Amino acid sequence: MSSMQKANSPSIYLIISAATIIGLVGVFFRFLDQIWGHGFIFTSVSNVILVIGILISLKGVFAILGAKD
Repeated sequence: MSSMQKANSPSIYLIISAATIIGLVGVFFRFLDQIWGHGFIFTSVSNVILVIGILISLKGVFAILGAKD
């Protein structure tokens, strides 16, 4: 498999798409404190979710950049 085929693999882009969805969940989770209060808890949990989304997204990006023969 050539490096271009590895970089264009659908599995890499599925990883990045999943990471984007996880990041959006983290963003929307942050606003739940306006409904139920407890701002520190929702902010902390949303930050953890966002970091997980960022790390997964970076894994996909580095897989694209590292797709060499």
